[in-house]
Amino acid sequence: MEIKLSFPADSPPLAVIAAAKLAGVPLSADSTSHPPASPPTFHFSTGSKLHGTNVLLRYLGRAGSISSFYERDAFESCQIDEWLEYAPVLGSGSEFEGACNYIDGYLLKRTFLVGHSFSIADVAVWSGLAGTGQRWESLRKSKKFPNLVRWFNSISQEYDAVLHEVTSTYVGKRGLGKPAAAKVRAKEQQAVDHHSKNVNGDVTEKGKVGSRPTFDVDLPGAEIGNVRLRFAPEPSGYLHIGHSKAALLNQYFAQRYQGQVIVRFDDTNPAKESNEFVENLLIDIETLGIKYETVTYTSDYFPQLMEMAEKLILQGKAYVDDTPREEMQKERMDGIESKCRNNGPEENMKLWKEMIAGTERGLQCCVRGKLDMQDPNKSLRDPVYYRCNPIPHHRIGSKYKVYPTYDFACPFVDAIEGITHALRSSEYHDRNAQYYRIQEDMGVRKVQIYEFSRLNMVYTLLSKRKLLWFVLNGKVEGWDDPRFPTVQGIVRRGLKIEALIQFILEQGASKNLNLMEWDKLWTINKKIIDPVCPRHTAVIDEGRVLLTLVDGPEKPFVRIIPRHKKYGGAGEKATTYMRRIWIDRADAEFISFDEEITLMDWGNAIVKGIKKDAHGNVTELTGVLHLEGSVKTTKLKLTWLAETNELVNLSLVEFDYLITKKKLEEGEDFLDVLNPCTKKETAALGDSNMRNLHQGEILQLERKGYFRCDVPFVRPSKPIVLFAIPDGRQQTVLKS
Repeated sequence: MEIKLSFPADSPPLAVIAAAKLAGVPLSADSTSHPPASPPTFHFSTGSKLHGTNVLLRYLGRAGSISSFYERDAFESCQIDEWLEYAPVLGSGSEFEGACNYIDGYLLKRTFLVGHSFSIADVAVWSGLAGTGQRWESLRKSKKFPNLVRWFNSISQEYDAVLHEVTSTYVGKRGLGKPAAAKVRAKEQQAVDHHSKNVNGDVTEKGKVGSRPTFDVDLPGAEIGNVRLRFAPEPSGYLHIGHSKAALLNQYFAQRYQGQVIVRFDDTNPAKESNEFVENLLIDIETLGIKYETVTYTSDYFPQLMEMAEKLILQGKAYVDDTPREEMQKERMDGIESKCRNNGPEENMKLWKEMIAGTERGLQCCVRGKLDMQDPNKSLRDPVYYRCNPIPHHRIGSKYKVYPTYDFACPFVDAIEGITHALRSSEYHDRNAQYYRIQEDMGVRKVQIYEFSRLNMVYTLLSKRKLLWFVLNGKVEGWDDPRFPTVQGIVRRGLKIEALIQFILEQGASKNLNLMEWDKLWTINKKIIDPVCPRHTAVIDEGRVLLTLVDGPEKPFVRIIPRHKKYGGAGEKATTYMRRIWIDRADAEFISFDEEITLMDWGNAIVKGIKKDAHGNVTELTGVLHLEGSVKTTKLKLTWLAETNELVNLSLVEFDYLITKKKLEEGEDFLDVLNPCTKKETAALGDSNMRNLHQGEILQLERKGYFRCDVPFVRPSKPIVLFAIPDGRQQTVLKS
């Protein structure tokens, strides 16, 4: 359907034009025949019309290719409406700076105006600012509204070519600058590929939208308002990065089709499951921002599943088999029918009751589906439906001695709960035929399977069985260990959930198997934390060197300086200046006699004396201040700390991968590639302001990197524990 946008020549609707380009909705523009002072209008090829900026933006939010551009839950959709109504204030002259001040305060701890992703609210406010031309540009260059400028710049950079095209056409070329050539080429190529599928024909990317990239892919047979999905983790471990992809894709499709997601715990194996895992999975799901309708358990359906098993036994579609497990596996591989396969219903029911009672005889048996032992797809060669397990269940205790397998329970519960589409990773592809066949034998409604690729990371184990080994053998602190790929682990290491969501959704619903690098994830994370995290100073304790400034202040004095020079929201810190200061030994080793150096946040000094020990290590330095010197001419810019009793003890902790091989080959034992050194602790001294750090707070130690506070200040004798956060550039591994 063709759409023409008409508007008065003197007031182009910048937000509408920008939103259309970002959302991939083609428009033809006409400002020649539109009545003056009348609202912008969409003219559809059907003859229909829509009027008014906000109405047009809401239309684009629904009709475009961007997930969650406007369609969200009731609260966030109303928040977007509020911002659409507020945005015109930016163009009302006298109220402009007041509006900027309000938005600046609102954005203090936010990346986007609404929720955790880009929306038409961001487009409306961005366009309102950009549309004022030089007035906003003057404020943008000042330090008056740091949060607003940070937000504006991040959007400008992310959608550089598109927004530059709009502003240069309708506002003029002042202030916003020209996009980098590389970005222009990338955006132009993206435009070329806009409506074409990739070489594998599975996903068409339509550009990144804040933390919520979108991908143009449909659920087969899906109807708007009639999609019901389920995220079904087994409560046998914590949620890890691989599960996160499944959870977020379910939410993406539910939002896209205005459907529902439920959380279902697949609790059919009491030997592996616990209430601890259930509780923490719910915490992790909440952390990811998954909005689900309800929580169910496969164990809720145990009575119906047992009835279905009996029904299939009586119909001759299932049988009880007492073949030893190893022999049964060999027979399945070779296509050999079990000796029990042709037993009659009476004999099968007798053994089934033995299984239910958990007798010695019953423990030797399992229930198998009678499918096709000759099928080339081995998953159809009479799979196991039920097996005995005398271990009490974490929810229902010892009521049952028999439990359904996942392969049997999942098709049944999916159908009973009204699931329309079952999202499964492509590693289960060979079992799709089994899923459909079991539903057919059961006589239940068919559920459509939709496949996506499993998320695999380099040097990373995602098997919960293998992760459990590290926990049980004391190789890690627990499931939230920073070396683990669990949501709690990587968040504890310093990853922002916003970065995880962006990283996962950038992969889309592709069916291609990819081995992903962690560097990409940490690079995204750095872009989020760097503009806002406070800066502090630390000196490595071992071998630290005292620099005495002979003409330094006779009495120590204190200055209050910002914790982040470009972001006022980070607050302030007190810095002490005195004659005797500590610097890192690594820095001292590079200093030459009579060399001029820069002491960060102070000024220049000239080194006049260097003392070394018998091994040639620098032990002490003397120098004189040269504050009038230019910091541009010095080679060394050094961090330092005044020699006071107020310094705090730090423990800087670095982590490495748990295994030394990028990817385990099939059959390879992870125990053969364990990394012998995965954690390194370094003692340091930190500035006194770090006494006020809170657990979970992210900071940057100047010239040392980003850190997350895991253990805050308690008392002087106990160090503050800071976990190093990768920034996507580290190439070294720890050495024991």
